Amino acid sequence: MRKSVVAVVGRPNVGKSTIFNRLVGERISIVEDTPGVTRDRIYSEAEWLNTTFNIIDTGGIELGDEPLLVQMRGQAEVAIDEADVILFMVNGRDGITGADEEVARLLYKSNKPVVLAVNKIDNPEMQEKIYEFYALGFGEPFPISGTHGLGLGDMLDEVVKHFPERVMPDEDDDTIHFSLIGRPNVGKSSLVNSILGEERVIVSEIEGTTRDAIDTSFSKDDRDYVIIDTAGMRKKGKVYETTEKYSVLRALKAIERSDVVLVVLDADTGIIEQDKKIAGYAHEAGKGVVIVVNKWDAIETDDKTMKKFEDKVRQQFQFLDYAPIVYLSAKTKKRMHTLLPSILLASENHTKRVQTNILNEVIMDALAYKPVPSLKGQKLKIFYATQVSIQPPTFVVFVNDPDLLHFSYERFLENRIREAFGFEGTPIKIYARQRK
Repeated sequence: MRKSVVAVVGRPNVGKSTIFNRLVGERISIVEDTPGVTRDRIYSEAEWLNTTFNIIDTGGIELGDEPLLVQMRGQAEVAIDEADVILFMVNGRDGITGADEEVARLLYKSNKPVVLAVNKIDNPEMQEKIYEFYALGFGEPFPISGTHGLGLGDMLDEVVKHFPERVMPDEDDDTIHFSLIGRPNVGKSSLVNSILGEERVIVSEIEGTTRDAIDTSFSKDDRDYVIIDTAGMRKKGKVYETTEKYSVLRALKAIERSDVVLVVLDADTGIIEQDKKIAGYAHEAGKGVVIVVNKWDAIETDDKTMKKFEDKVRQQFQFLDYAPIVYLSAKTKKRMHTLLPSILLASENHTKRVQTNILNEVIMDALAYKPVPSLKGQKLKIFYATQVSIQPPTFVVFVNDPDLLHFSYERFLENRIREAFGFEGTPIKIYARQRK
């Protein structure tokens, strides 16, 4: 079920980042707890009235032809295009400026719901300053103060009103939904065309929930698949090629609707930091993951090349140590036959359940093999474990004190569970709960 997306836009120095930080609260630090996952703080998650949504903090939209200003404007346009609702921020102390009017003209063209927030209204005496902002044409302005946290509740009430209706997935549908993510020019579009061209069994084209995206369904070996089009993948224009750090925004909606995510790398140019950032979103979303090394035809290979590249991938993507790696060429169709079996494997493991009695045998064997070390003079006691959910497989371990389960021992238990049951291609989660 896709989360709604809110883009915070406005000219520079109106307090966008302050509001962004207030809305996401402590979440930015929380999402960085996973070792090896890097985050671009332009994007995060917020919650209001039990509704979780994605929020984008854009750079200030500036006028002018200088390359930096053009790029800033382009990045904001990408964020606006991906958003369901736009939070347009202005500075109540300055009144309407020419730059505000320019941003307003940009938002008129988007045909998106716009909530107008007048920032820096820090006390009741300043309330009268909001009325001139009716002239911008976006209805009632909402007075807020990012510094003091005033007025944010009324503003968020209005934002949530405009979210699209949430559609629950069909639980009986065993179709495997997968998407392709990666930075620009790694060959995602070519890979999609190669998958569909090779199978030649396209069933239909169905409308996706990403804006202007088309999901494509096909069948292979009596299994049904849907390729979820990464938002923006088929759009044209230099802005989608040059704003590399915004490539994550075009992938987020697709990730949320996927069972399995293909993290596409370029064998020719190698791994860069942006690859790890994008892959981190798939991992944190708890999706099945397959690492696809595309353009394998573009490099000279021998009997050691694949092993060397795998060592490099494992070193750079330590948080994806469970993900299978597929080497192929979308251009020449080389090794394309290895892709769908890996997707199927990841999907099956993503929904795998294990019997409680067998799980506890594995846990007890692990305890016998490596007893729990003492922590601050206290010793953890593990009573039993059970699997509580799938997608991803999630386990609860009942203990005497959850604080005594050290990360390193939790990792040891995860490794023993993987050794016993597989789970290749999917993350698994382990939670400690106190037995009552």
